[in-house]
Amino acid sequence: MTEHTHVCSPEGNGRRTDTGYVVQVPVRWSDMDVYAHINHARMVTLIEEARIPFLFYDGRPTASLREGCVVADLHVRYRGQVRHDEGPIEVTMFVEQVRAVDFTVGYEVRPRGGAPDSRPAVTASTQLVAFDVAGQRLRRLTPAEKDYLGSFRRVDGKLP
Repeated sequence: MTEHTHVCSPEGNGRRTDTGYVVQVPVRWSDMDVYAHINHARMVTLIEEARIPFLFYDGRPTASLREGCVVADLHVRYRGQVRHDEGPIEVTMFVEQVRAVDFTVGYEVRPRGGAPDSRPAVTASTQLVAFDVAGQRLRRLTPAEKDYLGSFRRVDGKLP
């Protein structure tokens, strides 16, 4: 993330459910491959876009991470196809792990209208690290950041 100051509002951009934070992400014409599937590189971008209202909007305890947060690891697994005409996709995010300087976000991607308990077409995880850009070093997550992230940890498939 680069340093910038812009206001991001959480209104209308996702919702908390009993399984995570769900965001609808529009699918663009350019996201499609020759077979009308969402291209892999574009899928990574779409889950990144879903993460913005979950973590970086003003009013979130994690909003300060937009001043310094880097991706340390990313995994994407395709379990089914997602076609361009099935957008907007629904991305459910939850937290798999929270540690001193990093956390891992899990993702479940379903086509538009997919039941929340249906098998996701795509699953992914991203390990994100809090980073002090000015000092060029890792920074510890604050207690407020850890509490917010911890509130999205799943227990037996559900949030606490």
